[in-house]
Amino acid sequence: MSPACGLGPTAGSAKISQSIMKTKLVTLLTTAWALGNLASVSAQTKAASTASATATVTAAPTSAPKIEFETNVYNFGKVSAGELVRHDFIFTNTGKATLEITAVRPGCGCTTAGEWDKRVEPGKTGVIPLQFNSANFGGTVTKSATVTCNDPGQSNVVLQISGTVWKPIEVTPTMATFNVASDSQTNETRVVRIVNNLEEPLTLSDLQCSNRSFQVELKTVQPGKEFALHVTAVPPFTTPTVYAPITLKTSSAKMPTINVSAYVTVQQAVMVTPQQINLPQGPLASAMSPSILIRTSGTNTLKLSDAAVNVAGAEVRVQEVQPGRMFNLTVNFPAGFHIKPDEKAEVTVKSDHPQFPLIAVPVFQPQAPAPTEAIQRASTPARSEGRQPLPPVTPQK
Repeated sequence: MSPACGLGPTAGSAKISQSIMKTKLVTLLTTAWALGNLASVSAQTKAASTASATATVTAAPTSAPKIEFETNVYNFGKVSAGELVRHDFIFTNTGKATLEITAVRPGCGCTTAGEWDKRVEPGKTGVIPLQFNSANFGGTVTKSATVTCNDPGQSNVVLQISGTVWKPIEVTPTMATFNVASDSQTNETRVVRIVNNLEEPLTLSDLQCSNRSFQVELKTVQPGKEFALHVTAVPPFTTPTVYAPITLKTSSAKMPTINVSAYVTVQQAVMVTPQQINLPQGPLASAMSPSILIRTSGTNTLKLSDAAVNVAGAEVRVQEVQPGRMFNLTVNFPAGFHIKPDEKAEVTVKSDHPQFPLIAVPVFQPQAPAPTEAIQRASTPARSEGRQPLPPVTPQK
């Protein structure tokens, strides 16, 4: 092959080397471009993270108040009933802004708060005084008060006062309560326990109760130390509630008189809840099933029979929840149920109680409103107020 028609060995090798170098150069440029992109993305991600972290730190408050109590629990040990317990709860503002105490709310009326420090600068201390009145208390007692402040970490702090209230003479309970049925003929008795905590023996005398609905009797459990006051409610009761004070004299100068009270609540022998059923305006868009609870507190059991609803479409079902004591009446009103304007609807059931032979629960449903005058006026030609209607126009010939 002549030189004009082809390449010699030397020229071919040079051509191949140039091709290889170009390929390597392209590869190096592509790799450099890819690495450059990765570095750019990494830098952007790192910058975004740094900006986010910086933003988070900036959003956090640089200064805030912080309340810290030396202790938020105070145990007063043992006091005699009637003594006033006082304690100052000391706190420090360990924050970097002014601490504001906006409220101190005791848990009950026996505990009160005095004048407290309402604004405390950083590093300074404040006082919240509390007072507990131990009168009418006995045994272990715990009382609390809630402190409200502008500390973002704890805006409400609970302070607690606890201890033991000692009584020279303990009376438990101080009221004998009774819940009796109106037809009850059985006397019920409550026992009031009287314990002498003094070293010297105690003598009780002159037991008084002026209400004849109660009988009282004092019995000795342990001479000089423990007594039992028996209070008996005596029927019949002519009023819904009966109350009577009971007094005893003691031989102790620390508690010369013991005051106890007796209270009776007279319940109706048969109770019905609710006493009426109120339905929404008819006709009903959907079915409804209200319930009626009937229970007795009398001495005898109760029997129900012949439950009925006096309007068409409604039904009643009786379930004996507690045999002879509690019944549940479920009244079913179907969709479209409607009480006519001249119709008196009620649910009835017979009972064997002599005072309640027939139990009736009325059913009420508001009627649809009649057409208003505005609607009626809309159907008539409008006239201008204060103007006479124009005479008809006669066509001219």
